[in-house]
Amino acid sequence: MANSHRPPRPEQEPAGEIHMICGRNAVEEALRHNNDLDCLWLAKGEHGGPLGRLAAMAVQCGIPVKEVSSQKLDAMSGKAAHQGVVLTLLAHAFATLQDAFELAAQRGEAPFFVLCDGIEDPHNLGAIIRTAECTGVHGVVIPKRRSASLSPAVAKAASGALSYVPVIRVANMAATVDELKKAGVWVYGAHMQGDDYRQPDYSGGCALVIGNEGAGISRLVKEKCDRLVALPMKGKINSLNASVAAGVLLYQIAAQR
Repeated sequence: MANSHRPPRPEQEPAGEIHMICGRNAVEEALRHNNDLDCLWLAKGEHGGPLGRLAAMAVQCGIPVKEVSSQKLDAMSGKAAHQGVVLTLLAHAFATLQDAFELAAQRGEAPFFVLCDGIEDPHNLGAIIRTAECTGVHGVVIPKRRSASLSPAVAKAASGALSYVPVIRVANMAATVDELKKAGVWVYGAHMQGDDYRQPDYSGGCALVIGNEGAGISRLVKEKCDRLVALPMKGKINSLNASVAAGVLLYQIAAQR
């Protein structure tokens, strides 16, 4: 059945395509005129001269700058001459929080968000986005830094979900939690010391926070959550993969909505 109530989203590009620009002149031109920027990758130790200027431009554009080895740049660029710099592009455009709230209003539903607080594995992020779309989430929020972005690998793992669920990239996750709470959204953080995930009433506006694969939810975001929820562990280990945990929790929330 077609989802005619969903707003049109930009067409998803082929998941296997490599979205990157190599070389100083080409990167500079893209930084001046391209809005679909993801990350600038520089050869380690190259802080001055043309590469330093490109790094400053990237910061002005609001995208992260990462220093990596020349071998890493060689692997990223294949046979292209990278001249110590590679610029990766987004596989899909970002939305805004307002887009997500409008989508909820169009559907006549209480807002439903997933906040990915530092998910670094692109396959995890893509899987969470895919499950979010399947459970009726109106927006997935990711931070600008220390997070996987909308790379081709994420698009592939999301299996087309990027065309339907808005993904919002924010500069400050804690401030975004405050913004959601002011809008009447209850924020639940997935944490092993939380209450049983089956106890809360998720029927109103709600947001689920899934933390980093290793460190979990950041301290400030954790403190701002209205309630922490946990999945019972019956085995010898004490945690699930981030995308698996997100799937269980999202379907529990969906069951009450």
